Amino acid sequence: MIDEIKNPKTVKPILNPIFIIGGLFFIFGFITWLNSVLIPYLKIACELNNFESYLVAFAFYISYLVMALPAGMILKKTGFKKGMSMGLLVIAAGALIFIPAALTRTYVLFLIGLFVQGTGLAILQTASNPYITILGPPESAAKRISIMGICNKLAGAIAPIVLGAVALKNIDSLKVRLVNLNMADKIAELNTLASRVILPYIIIFIVLILLSVLIYFSTLPEIDTDHEDETVAVANSNKTSILQFPHLLLGVLALFLYVGVEVMAGDSIISYGASQGIALSTAKFFTTMTLISMLVGYIIGIICIPKYFSQERALKFSAVLGVIFSLAAIYTSGFTSVAFIALLGLANALMWPAIWPLAIGGLGRFTKTGSSLLIMGIAGGALIPLLYGRLADLINTQQAYWIMVPCYLFIGYFGTFGYKIKSKSVAGGNGLNKNFRTADFRVKIK
Repeated sequence: MIDEIKNPKTVKPILNPIFIIGGLFFIFGFITWLNSVLIPYLKIACELNNFESYLVAFAFYISYLVMALPAGMILKKTGFKKGMSMGLLVIAAGALIFIPAALTRTYVLFLIGLFVQGTGLAILQTASNPYITILGPPESAAKRISIMGICNKLAGAIAPIVLGAVALKNIDSLKVRLVNLNMADKIAELNTLASRVILPYIIIFIVLILLSVLIYFSTLPEIDTDHEDETVAVANSNKTSILQFPHLLLGVLALFLYVGVEVMAGDSIISYGASQGIALSTAKFFTTMTLISMLVGYIIGIICIPKYFSQERALKFSAVLGVIFSLAAIYTSGFTSVAFIALLGLANALMWPAIWPLAIGGLGRFTKTGSSLLIMGIAGGALIPLLYGRLADLINTQQAYWIMVPCYLFIGYFGTFGYKIKSKSVAGGNGLNKNFRTADFRVKIK
C-alpha cells in the first residue's frame, strides 16, 4: 500500500532507512577520498607532472557531469532502492578495472576505472541525497545531511590512511632510489609500485558486490517524488521546465564551486605538503586532518541547526571562513600553511548540507531532475582541481590556491541572496519554500 510520511500510524520508523543511507554515504566517502592518495601515488608510478596527476580528480568527478541526467532517468525506471544497488555494481566494475591498469601500469586505464567509479557514485548520490532530504522536516534537512556527512567523512578520514599504508609505504626512500637507477631497474621498481593497489581494489570489489545484494533485498522504503500534495502542485502548475527555478540553477553553480574547493582541500594537501618540504611519509596523513576538520563542522551542524542558527546562516559563515583560511594558507608557509588548508575542512563541512536543501526546496515533481542537476555540479571537483594543477605547474602550488577565494565569495552570495531568487509562484519567504514539506512526497511501504 501507499502511505504518506506524515501519518505516524501507518508509516514504519525511518531509523532503519537512515542507517542504510548512512552506510551508503560511508561508501561514498571511502571511494572518493582514496583519490587523495592516488594523486601523489600515480604521479610517481606513472611519471606524471602536476597537471597530469590531477586528471585523477578530473576523470572521477567529470563522470558526475556526464552521467547525472542519465542517472536521473535510470532512477525514474528503477526507483531509488534498485538504483542504489545498481550504482554499487557500477562502482565495483570500476574497482575491477584497476587490476589490469596496475598490471600494465597504464595511466589511461586507471582514469577509465576512476570514471566508471564516479558513474556509479553519480547514480548513488542522485538517489540518496534527495532521499535523506525528504525523510523529515525540510528545516532540519541540513542536520540529517550533516549526520550523513559524518558517515562520509569518517570513511574519508580512514581511506587515505588505509591505502596510504600500502601504496605509499617507504615512498620517500623509493623516490631517492629511482633517481640513481638505470632504465630497466627503474621500470621494474615502478611496476612493483603500481602493483601495490591490486589487493586493496580486489577487496573493495568484493565488498561492493556484497553491499549491492544487501541493498537490493533490504526493506528500504520507496519514495515517489512524482506525486505532490495539492499546495505544491498548485505552486508549480505553470512550470514546464526545471530552468524555471532560478534558485536551483544558482544552487548548482554554488555546489559546483563548493565541490571544487572541497576536493582541492582534501586531494591537493598531500602533494602541497610535499612541495613545502614535508616528507610524504608524514604528508600522507594530511587529508585525514582535513576530513577530521570536516567532522568537527558536521558535529557543530547537528547540534546547532536549526536550534541555534539556520542553515542559511551556517552557509554564509562557512563562506567567510573559507576566504580567511585560503588567504592564511597563501601568506604563511610550511606546516602552518598546510594546517590552514586542513582547516578548510571546517569551512566546507556545512556547505553541502546547506546548499542542497536550499537549492532543492519547492521543486515538487521536478525533484529528481533537480537532483540530477545538483549532482552534475559535483563536476566542480573535476575542473577546479585540474585548473589548480595547471597553475601549480605555471606558478607554484601555494599561489595556485588563489582560485579558491572567488569560489567562496560566490558561495557566500548564494547563502545571502541567491537562494531567495525564485519565481513568484514558488516564492518561499525564509529561503525554503513553505509549501515544501515532508508530506509533498509519498513512501511506498512494503
